[in-house]
Formats: sequence, structure tokens, C-alpha cells
Amino acid sequence: MKNGPPCLHFLRVSEGATTPMLPWISFVIFFGMQACLDLCDITQKGYEKKRSKLLQAYLPHTPGNTHTVLYQAAYRAERCIPVTPSSSSSSSSRYQRRRSTGTRDERYRSDVHSEAVQAALERHSERKMAVLLPSKRQSLIGQTSMDTYTPPDSSSGSDAEGSLGRAGGVSMDSWISRALHGSPSTSSSSSSHSNSSANAARLAETNMHSYGNSLTAPPDITSYMADPAPISVQRPQVAMITRPPPKYGNAELMETGDGVPVSSRVSAKIQQLVNTLKRPKRRPLREFFVEDFEELLEVQQPDPSLPRPEGAESTPIQGEELDRLKNCPASLEAALLRWGAIAPKAPCLTTTHSNTKQPYTLTYGKLWSKSLKLAYNLLHKLGSKQEPIIHPGDRVALVYPNNDPAAFMVAFYGCLLAEVVPVPIEVPLTKKDAGSQQIGFLLNSCGVAVALTSDACHKGLPKSASGDVMQFKGWPKLLWVLTDSKHLSKPPREWFPLIKDANNDTAYIEYKTCKDGSVLGITVTRMAMLTHCQTLTHTCGYREAETMVNVLDFKKGIGLWHSVHTSVGLRSEVICPCAGSPEALTVAVRRPQEGSSKPSGRGVLSMTNLSHGVIRVDTEEKLSVLTLQDVDTAMPGAMVCVVKLEGVPQLCKTDEIGEICVSSVASGTSYYGLSGMSKNTFEVCPVACDGGFVSDCVFVRSGLLGFVGPGGMIFISGTLEGLMQVGGRKHNADDIIATALAVEPMKFIYRGRTVVFSVNVLYDERIVLVAEQRPDSTEEESYQWMSRVLQAIDGIHQVGVYCLALVPANTLPKTPLGGIHLSETKQLFLEGALHPCSILMCPHSCITNLPKPRQKQPEVGPASVMVGNLVAGKRMAQASGRDLSHMEENEQFLFLSEVLQWRAQTTPDHILYTLINSRGAIGSSLTCLQLHKRAEKIATLLYERGQLRDGDHVALVYPPGLDLIAAFYGCLYAGCIPITVRPPHPQNISTTLPTVKMILEVSRSVCVMTTQAILKLLKSRDASVAVDFKSWPPILETDDLPKRRCPLLYKPCDPDTLAYLDFSVSTTGMLAGVKMSHNATSALCRSVKLQCEFYPSREVAVCLDPYCGLGFVLWCLCSVYAGQQSVLISPMDLEVNPALWLQSVSQFKVRDTFCSYSVMELCTRSLSSLTDSLKGRGMDLTRVRSCVVVAEERPRVALTQSFCKLFKDVGLHPRAVSTAFGCRVNLAVCLQGTSGPDPTTVYVDMRALRHDRVRLVERGSPHGLPLMESGKILPGVRIIIANPETKGPIGDSHLGEIWVHSPQNASGYFTVFGEENVRSDHFGARLSFGDTQTVWARTGYLGFLRRTDLTDASGERHDALYVVGALDEVMELRGMKYHPIDIETSIIRAHRNITECAVFTWTNLLVVVVELDGSEQEALDLVPMVTNVVLEEHYLIVGVVVVVDTGVIPINSRGEKQRMHLRDGFLADQLDPIYVAYNM
Repeated sequence: MKNGPPCLHFLRVSEGATTPMLPWISFVIFFGMQACLDLCDITQKGYEKKRSKLLQAYLPHTPGNTHTVLYQAAYRAERCIPVTPSSSSSSSSRYQRRRSTGTRDERYRSDVHSEAVQAALERHSERKMAVLLPSKRQSLIGQTSMDTYTPPDSSSGSDAEGSLGRAGGVSMDSWISRALHGSPSTSSSSSSHSNSSANAARLAETNMHSYGNSLTAPPDITSYMADPAPISVQRPQVAMITRPPPKYGNAELMETGDGVPVSSRVSAKIQQLVNTLKRPKRRPLREFFVEDFEELLEVQQPDPSLPRPEGAESTPIQGEELDRLKNCPASLEAALLRWGAIAPKAPCLTTTHSNTKQPYTLTYGKLWSKSLKLAYNLLHKLGSKQEPIIHPGDRVALVYPNNDPAAFMVAFYGCLLAEVVPVPIEVPLTKKDAGSQQIGFLLNSCGVAVALTSDACHKGLPKSASGDVMQFKGWPKLLWVLTDSKHLSKPPREWFPLIKDANNDTAYIEYKTCKDGSVLGITVTRMAMLTHCQTLTHTCGYREAETMVNVLDFKKGIGLWHSVHTSVGLRSEVICPCAGSPEALTVAVRRPQEGSSKPSGRGVLSMTNLSHGVIRVDTEEKLSVLTLQDVDTAMPGAMVCVVKLEGVPQLCKTDEIGEICVSSVASGTSYYGLSGMSKNTFEVCPVACDGGFVSDCVFVRSGLLGFVGPGGMIFISGTLEGLMQVGGRKHNADDIIATALAVEPMKFIYRGRTVVFSVNVLYDERIVLVAEQRPDSTEEESYQWMSRVLQAIDGIHQVGVYCLALVPANTLPKTPLGGIHLSETKQLFLEGALHPCSILMCPHSCITNLPKPRQKQPEVGPASVMVGNLVAGKRMAQASGRDLSHMEENEQFLFLSEVLQWRAQTTPDHILYTLINSRGAIGSSLTCLQLHKRAEKIATLLYERGQLRDGDHVALVYPPGLDLIAAFYGCLYAGCIPITVRPPHPQNISTTLPTVKMILEVSRSVCVMTTQAILKLLKSRDASVAVDFKSWPPILETDDLPKRRCPLLYKPCDPDTLAYLDFSVSTTGMLAGVKMSHNATSALCRSVKLQCEFYPSREVAVCLDPYCGLGFVLWCLCSVYAGQQSVLISPMDLEVNPALWLQSVSQFKVRDTFCSYSVMELCTRSLSSLTDSLKGRGMDLTRVRSCVVVAEERPRVALTQSFCKLFKDVGLHPRAVSTAFGCRVNLAVCLQGTSGPDPTTVYVDMRALRHDRVRLVERGSPHGLPLMESGKILPGVRIIIANPETKGPIGDSHLGEIWVHSPQNASGYFTVFGEENVRSDHFGARLSFGDTQTVWARTGYLGFLRRTDLTDASGERHDALYVVGALDEVMELRGMKYHPIDIETSIIRAHRNITECAVFTWTNLLVVVVELDGSEQEALDLVPMVTNVVLEEHYLIVGVVVVVDTGVIPINSRGEKQRMHLRDGFLADQLDPIYVAYNM
């Protein structure tokens, strides 16, 4: 013992690895304090008070200078950025500022760094980022208020933290004011607590021509910019308007991309987002990838201006020779035996408690006797003498809490004496502990069957109903052994353990959690453990009677062999860093010896160059600098070198960052059970530039990044675990955290509850920052803080943050010591289960490697050579159905009214229609004669009461049923033009009734026919509020018809005259009515009859909406024309009885049935768990030969396959299910029918479709999109694929617009303003070359024809038509064309709580609306999930994400989404969104 006061060492102590070596070193363990700090329930001042009270008994009271040595733990004792002393005596130096407080996370704390961050923010103050506050529903705001959770810290931050003020800060109100209106005067409605109506858009009821000249359309920020703006540009402001625009309410007028003036806060936010993103903030990377079909990424040559290492090749450094201690025991067990015998009463370990309990002291004598007792019981008292449970060399788990280090130390040495390998793990508290399952995998791989624990810990473990310890997920079945003395038997006097010299047997296994969350077991041999203790004793100069204080984990990590802790009030020149890792143990440690004048190394390095792996010294005045202090040279007896991070372990250059490798006896040996990984980590042979080995010794990779400086000094710059490579540059997660915490720390988030990680999105890593938010922070303050963090990180690190999320306090998964569990947090983020309360996505500034749009391929033009049916060497894409030459008996009639009269005479009692009610019984039916007589009476009603003339338009407002059919034929008998209209919904009268009124006005209906019940509804008070009853045309109710029949039935004179008007709303929101002539109607019915083989003896089940398209034809027309019996099921009744349709098909033994996608989806969703019950009730679908889905869209392959798979058990054959295709110009283009080859499915490259190309790929290809054939082309129908722009024919298997030539084509559009010629080319289009005489109808749908190897009934090769999507719905973004359904399919797969979604564009921004099926607290989880999946699969950046309730997205009767109606509702603030996020 030297003269003077004893040295107070703050050392992290573990299983006693150094204890027997130094008999008079007393260990003082403070448990609880670390947990308090980690859980953030103790302030810095409180921590100081507690610590000083606990240390009071151990601190010397002699006056004068006390030589106190302290080790600063930085980056988990692996990295340090200390405040080192300066030779200058100037007290104003910012590098000598003292701090009076300290916390567990001082590793992130640096006054130098804080001042650099504040300076960076001040530099950004001139161009502050405009923050777009999201729109939140009031209920969501209330649920995330400060009352919903208990804050972990009841006191404010310390004075030191509070002093880091908001330099250059501006209030959020002024930011939003300037961003939205260009002036500081704005309403306070920008607050997140206002109603969503104040933040959402309203369509302006003004004429676009009045303001069209004064407003400019927003720029297309989605296109690639070859010459972007430099980094140092000012923040773009809102576009200036030459004259003040007229106001609408309290907001300003803007334009949509269509030129429609829009006035709203949502629109203002989107407009602000567009203006902010006019020019990218950062130059796009040169190494962008080109979207290539061969999966090759074109990477350009590296930029020659980038920094490169230029120094000479580094050389390994050798540590000094290890001086062996005199009389050193040959093993740790021998050391324990020695000190237990010669100094049994010397204190070995003292445990102090944070409460009033007295400290507990474990002496060397007690440690020896208790360890001996435990060793005997492990070997002889578990199992039987013949079959003991534990043998020497077996692995056992040590499960002890942080407040019981004495029991842990006894168990550890007990295992060593019994030659059993201890595996220390954390105490599992619940079945859902973070990382607990991975620990179980480690225990399984180690073959652990026994767990040692204390009595108190065992009582706290979760128990099953039987009282046994619960089986944790992934854990093996364990035998729990209590190690308290009262549970152990005393060993016999003659029993003594065999104490061997240290050898290469495994001493213990330490677990390590990797970056991806997996757990590895690192084996340390007995020789390595002994040598390590000798190395630390030699390096640190430990002496007897010294006291070490540990407040850190004593079970794993550096706590097993070395630890440091910061003390407040010590001289800064004794702050000494160390470096180590579980694999390499201690790499280096600086411990000043008494009287030593050895200077410490300190480097100020450029962060920009460090991100490229290059070391360049910079000046301290720069903002982007990193100050590093050395950790001294190599440990005694060790050799250290630095190798490249990737590829062959080649030595780095002297100015290059690499991985530190160590060759020493005192290091880990392997990853238990993983020989391959062990060889790559523990058996590294570094090579020089000439390819030769550097040394005969093998090295161990430490996982630490750094370099060797002058004099062999080792500098640590980071860890591999925290390394993130973004855009070719490397950043350390701890650096990002330090920068974020330097922005107004302790004001909005908890210092110790912040984590940074990277996620892989679009071929690169993206930075994500997650922090726990203080409950007293408002949303505006949080978003202001987040914006400042983005600016600070951009200014310091020149990298963008992809996502910044704030979560409520105490919600992130914790490590056993209370820190954030990194991998679990990342997994929650990737799974969409993080539940943030505030989130800010910044993909526009981060995603700089979007693919280049391809040039459009050369299309077939007039200069091309046509030879027969070949165009430019390819077969022309044209096909046709079979001929309609054969005539049957009823086909001699030109009009449906004549067919009905003929059937009433020839087969009066033949049943044409049977209506099924909601209970599955026959509600009513109509024979040929009954329908004829009823139609006559309706014609009489129109003549007498309606006073109608030939050609008058009559609106038929009926529910699905037989009244609608009778009314239709009554109009034909009277010579009137019927228009079928869906009746208003009683529960939604205010929305549906105006639509009915609009159709009546557009169709020029002079009369309305309906039922008495609907007439009563129209007269109701609710209906009168929506539409004044007096404004309706004359209404005739048909429940009571005249008894006498019409004396003379009307017969049209020309078959080309109008038969009826077919009105429907397209998916783009356009209400269009097409004119169907008598000739087209008869041709359509005849074509369907031939395709489906309809005859009077057949029965057909129809479950379709009877108001438009092919659904109306099958409901009302085909039975009269072909004579088959139609079993009618109203889709509305399926909401009450989902099995009604399939039960009716089974009951009537129907062979052919028709439905819509909405019906199929309803059955799939509602009957998924009832198939066994349906089968038990006799449902049998084996007779179904044709189940046709009627649609005007691309076939939904996934839904069809799910439907077939679900009802396969009740006899439905997958071959029976097919689709039909029709559109406005031709109500039925394709229909599978009963004959012909089965429908085929092909897989096309989704990326090729974006460039109007068709490229077939194999099933399972990464970008493969399944497309199902849309049915067989109907008889009499000719199809050709044409270029929608040049109107030229296209070759086979090329994408183009589907054109149709057929007698069943509609005559044209019917509009109220007589604008029939506006879109006349839809019905009278001609090819620009080739066959220029044929008149075609343009369907407005993109598709392609492909000649298959199959043959049809005539022996011809089958031409399959594949519909891709509507031309009007195609979104052109970044020069590429996207179909909404493709993006929506990806989004629905992104998260389990997304039930439906729709996408549309507005001002060149992609807007995504998702329906949330879950708690409103999960709404924000969807934002990153949606953004990620659209980027990954479609290379698009989502501008706005809108989260709404289920059922908000409007869907028409055919099950098609009304995206434009949704867009209008969003802009008019009619959606009541849960959350609206604006991606920056």
C-alpha cells in the first residue's frame, strides 16, 4: 500500500474475474441507480444527491488534492469524445467549459458538439424548413394527450441542459404563416387541436376561368432533374402571385393540377409541400440505378473528387511485454482458494441499496465456502448418483437480478469450481421481454437444461397456473435450482474440488446481441480469463486496499472484466478512455500512472471525410468535426492492427478508417456452435498489399472502427454495430443521436430514450430516428423540434433523415438495464407496430437514387411497311369472335318488344323470371304472359296518366326486382325511352337522392315511375331537405295499374332508333349515359345467347346490380330474348344473408351464374369460416360449369383465386370461374361462355408496363404481375389494339388501347347540353394507317392480345385478351405510367390493418388514402409502411398519406373504386380523416 489516501477506482465489476487476484480490493456495488437513470425516473441533480450520499462512507476526508483516477464510459466503453485539457490558460475557451452534472448518457453529451449544432441551426435560420403539421382527428389528439400515460420523469431537466436554449428559434405559428401565406398573419387553426375541417380542403365554388390566368400550376417535382440546384439555396417560398387573388372564406385560392381553383388548408399544405420541393435540396447521387430488365444496376465510376486514403500502409503495433505478478495463482479458482484461506475476513464485495437497507458485505471466506457448497450440490445433488443431471463441461444459465451481485458472484465461482460453464443471462420478467426469444435460442444451442437463481428472484418469475415457472417463448425446458444456502446441502469434509491450472477449456459464455437482434454466445477460455485479469492488473497498476465502485451491469459485456464511470468534480486531465468488445475483451485502456507525464492524443477530424472512411485533420472552428481522444496503445502482450471493413482483411492505410483487430491470449475464442462465423471473426489473418500475411498469429475482429495514430496510439471512431452506409457514405448512429440531443435537449424528448437505426429502402439504407416524447410537449412544439433536428443533422452530417418518430413515454422495448432495445424497436418499426404519436417522413430529401425514366419505344407509324397482317415484322394485334350468320326462330324479330309478344303467344306459361327473397325462398315469379300483360298495363298508365308521347324519356326508379323488368317493357310498349336509376338509400338519403335527381336532369326524363314505398320516401321530410319534392317531374307509382290494357302497342319504325339509355358512373367519377339502339340491343342479346348457350330449358342465376351495363342486360333483356329462366338475387339482400347467392345456385341446381366482384368479395369475407357449416346444410356447387364475374376493369386474380380456394370444399371447380369485360361503348366485349379453352393467366413485368411494354415473365418473378384473360371474345365482335396517341395498329403482345367493331356497339354518349360530338371519336374512330375504312369504338382501356397455343371450337388458335386498366385512370409520374390498382395492391399488403386503399394524384403529388381497421392509435404506423412499399415496388414517393375509417372509400355498384369522388371528398374535407401526413 502506497502512502496517501486510497485510490477510488470506478470499475465495472463482474463475476469476480479480478477478485481473487487482488485480495484487498473491496468492491462497492450500487444497484438500482443505473436502472433509475435508464428508466429516466431520476434527474441529474437527484442522481448526484443519491450518489454522494452512498459514497460518503468511502470518500476520503483529508484536505488537499486527492489523486482520483476515473474512466469515462463512452459508446459502451468503446468510444469516447472527451473534453480534454488545453495548455491555454484562457478561461473563455469553449473547450474547457465545466459541467456540474452527469448522466448515464454523457456519451452523447459534449458542449463542443452542442455549440456546433446551435451554430449549424443559426446558419439554417435564414432558410428554415416549413413544417407541415399533420391533420389529426380530435379523438386521436385527446387519446395522445399527457393524461394517457405517466411520464417517467416528474421533474424538469437540469440547469445545464436547460441552458441550451433555442438559439435562432422561431415560433411555429410564424413558420406556418410565412409558409402558407407569405405573411405573419394567419389564423391559429394551424394547431393540431383544431378540427380537421380547418386543416382540410374545400373545392371553391368559383369559375376556373376567372382566375386561371393569375395562378400558375404547381411544378412537376416528380420528374428527374439533370441539373439540380446546389445545396446552399434558400428555402423555396410560395410562388408569388402578380395580383391578390379573390378570397374564399379565410383561405387563399389555389389551383389543382386540373386548373380547378381550390381553397383550403389541406390544399395549402399540399401546395406548400409542392413549393418546398420545387428544387431538390441535395444533389442526386451519381450512382443512381437504372431500372433494367436484366436486373443489372448501372453504377458509374466513382467520383474522382471524393476523398481517398493517401497514406502509407499501416503496420501492426505490439504492446509491451506482460509482467507476470509474483506468486500469481495458476488459475482463478486457485486464487479464490488462496485468499479465502489467508484473508477470510477481508471484504470482497459490498452491496449498497438505494433504500434504507444496510450494505451487505461478502468476504473472501464467505465467497469460498458458499461457492464450494454450490459446486458440491451441482455435481452430486441434482439427479441420482447413477445419472447426475450436470456433468463437468455442461452449460448452465445464471439468472440473477441486478440488485443481487453477491449471489451472482457465488454462483459464478461455484460453476468454476464444479467445472461447469456458466451462461449469465438477464432475468425474464414477462413472456414478451425484448429479445427474450433470442436468448432462448442461445440457451437451446448451448444445450442448457439447468438455470441457477436466487430464492427472491425465483419468486418474482412469472408462474403458470400450476405454480411452476412459465415456459418462455423459444426457451428450452429448464430445471430451476435455488442457490441460497438454505436450499443447499453441506458438502462432506472429505470432498474437495479438483483445482486445475488455467487451460483452454471454456470458462464461461457471454451473450452478445447483434444489430439484427440475434444473440451470439462468445466463449472465453480459462487461460484467456486469467491472462486478461493479469493484463488489467498490470495496466491499471492495481494495489491492495483499493476500492472499486460499480454502478453498471455486472453480468455481461465489459462488466465481466473492465468498466469505467464518470465522476463529477474530478480534474479533466484524468478522464481516461478505454476500448473493448465482447470478442476481443479489452483492446486498449489509458490509465495515467502517478508521476507520468505521457501526453494524451487528441484529434479534430473532418466528419465529411470520415464518412468516406478517410482521416483528415480539421480545425475546431468547423461545424462538421469530430474530436477523438486516444485510448492509449495496445494492451500488454497483445498485437493490434487495422484492416479494411469489406473483402479480404487487408491492412488499411495510415489515413484510413478500418476495423481494429487484436491478437492476444486474453480474448474470446469462438461463437458457441457457429464454426463458420467464428472462423471469420476469431481466426483472421491480415494481409499486406503484396498479398503476404502480416503475422503468423491469428487476430480477432473487435467490431470497433478506428485507426492507429502517431506513437501507436489507438483511436476509436465508432462500432460496426452502429455503422450506417447511406448513399455510399458511412455514418455512426451515436453521432446522429448526439446531434439530435444537442437540439434543445430535455425539452421535448428524454435524453436516454433515443435510438437511431437504418432500414433498407430502394437499394440503400435510410436513417430512422425514434425517441420517447415528453407528455407536456404540444404537437406544434414537437414538429418544430423535429424540423430543427433535421436541419442540424443535415448541417453537421450532410445526410437526410428518412423518418423521425416520437412515441409516448415508456412505450419502447427496454433492455434489462432500462435502455432502448435497438433491434426490437427496429422490428416494431418494420412491422408497423411502433404506435408513434408524431411522425415526420422526409423521403423527398433522402431518396436521390430513383431510376431514370426510359425513353418511349418507337411505335408502329405510317412509314412502317405493312404486309398482310404483319406490322413492322410482327403480327397485328387483332382478333374476332365467331360469325353471327346463323339465324334462329326468334331472331327474325328486330325488337325486344316483338320477342316478348311472340313468347306470350307461343309459350305463355313458361317462367322467365324468379325472384329470391332474403330468406332464400321464391318471392315472386313472372311467366311470359304475365310479363306481357303487366307491360301492357304500364304502357296504358303512361298513355293515360303520364300523357307521354313517343320518344319521351322515363326514369325507372325501382329496387332490384320484377317491377323494374315490367316497367322497362311497358316503356318499350309505349314507345318511351327507359332509363334505369338506382333508388336512394333510406339510410343515406342526403347523399344518394341528389345523384338520382342529377341523372333525371341529365337524361331529360319527363316522368318518373316507381313503387309506392319509394314515392313515400321521396315525400319524406329528410328527402325534402335534400331535394324539394316540387322539383321532381311527374311521378307515377305502379303498384296499382289500370285494369284495361293498351289498345295499340308501339312498334319502332327503324331498328337504329333509341331503345334505352344506359347511365353509370365511371371509376374516374364521370357520369355518362350511352345510347343503345334497338339493333344494338338485339345484337347484344343474340351474342350473349350464343356465347353462353342460353335456351328456354336453361336456368341462370344472376346476382348483379340491374341498373347499367351487362348487369342490366342479364337481369332484364336476355331472358326475354333467349327464353332461359333467370333466378334473380338482389345484391342488397346479401348484406343480410351472405350465403343467399350460393345457396340459391345450389338449390336450383344452376349451371350458369353471374355475379360482380363486390358480391364475390362479400362471400369470401363473410363465409370464410362457414364452409363446413354450408356443406353440412347441403350446399353443392359441383353442377356449376360457368361462374362469370361481370366487371369493367382488370380481372382481380387474387380475389378470384381466394374465392375458388374457399369454395372448393363445396364442389366449386376453379375452371368454372371466369371474368367478363364490358365498357361504356360496348357493354359486353368478352365473356367466357360454356365452350372454348379455359381462361389463361400470364405474368408480365410490372416495370415494363410503366413504359407501355408487355414483357412476359415466369410465375414468382420479383416484379411479376398476374393478368387473367378477360373471357372469350363474343360472337360478332372484332378487336384491334391501337396506339391511343398515334391511332396506329400495334403488334401482337404490345400494350395499347382496345378498339371494338361490332353491331352491338352503343350509338354514342347522351348529354344534357347536346355535346354528343365532344367525344365522338370514342364511337367513330379510324386507324391512321392500314384498315382506315372500318369504324371502331374506343373502349378507353389498355390491354394486349396474345395468340395462345390453345384452340377454340372451330379449330382456330385462341387469341386471349388481357385488360390492364382504364386509360383515364393511368397516372403518369416521373415519365412512367402507373395503374392505381397496382399501387393499391402493394399498399394493402403493407400492413395487416389496411383493409382498403385508393390512390390518386393532385398537383403531381401521389396521395394515398388507406382505411384503418384497428385502433386510431395505430393510424401513424401506416405512414412509413405505405411510404416504404410504394418506394420499394413502384419507385414513387408518396406525397400525402390519409388514414380514414373503414367504408370511407366510395365504391360503385360493380365494386369499383370511385377515386375521383374520393379526391373531391378529400379536398372538400368530407372524409373526416383520422390522420393526414405530409411527407416532406
